Amino acid sequence: MNCRFAGMNFLAHAYLSFEDPEILAGNMVSDFVKGRAKFLFSGKIQDGINLHRQIDDFTDTHPATKKAKEFFRPAYRLYSGAIVDILYDHFLANDAKEFSDASLKAFTSKTYAQLESLSGQLPPHFLQVFNYMRIDDWLYNYRFNQGMQKSLAGLVRRATYISESNTAYQLFLQHYNELNSFYLEFFGDVKQFAKDQFMALRG
Repeated sequence: MNCRFAGMNFLAHAYLSFEDPEILAGNMVSDFVKGRAKFLFSGKIQDGINLHRQIDDFTDTHPATKKAKEFFRPAYRLYSGAIVDILYDHFLANDAKEFSDASLKAFTSKTYAQLESLSGQLPPHFLQVFNYMRIDDWLYNYRFNQGMQKSLAGLVRRATYISESNTAYQLFLQHYNELNSFYLEFFGDVKQFAKDQFMALRG
């Protein structure tokens, strides 16, 4: 299992789907779709898959992400990027410019409903994960440190070459303010990039 799949920063990808249900579906399932399997989906879901991958590439190469990964690289090496992806969801969930507590709750409920409406078109493996996501309200609970602790533990369960997440969680707490500043440096850029790509898809 690759380290990108293990990260799965679902909240950011949902938010950067700009409330389009089929783009959302593709954006959320992209890590579960390999090779030519992409072409089994509708054109618009394929667009969402491609948007997800463009966002991932942009995120990986952004200077703020590169700085954030350095906190985790000594202990987690290639998985440092997956860890930062997960942590970005925490800072997004707490970003007052993007969400209040109530609007985050409303957004996550709408996201679950949109995905449920398209469940017949989504990969079985994603649907298994989605079931847990909805029951435990992952997208909302990214707001809390405990939610991050559980998400990092989930990364370890899915990953091949790392065996514990407590070090990552402690580094998250230790460098919280710096990581938040890297998120703030990054998120406006990725939001504009994703919006530009989304508008190009619509054009």
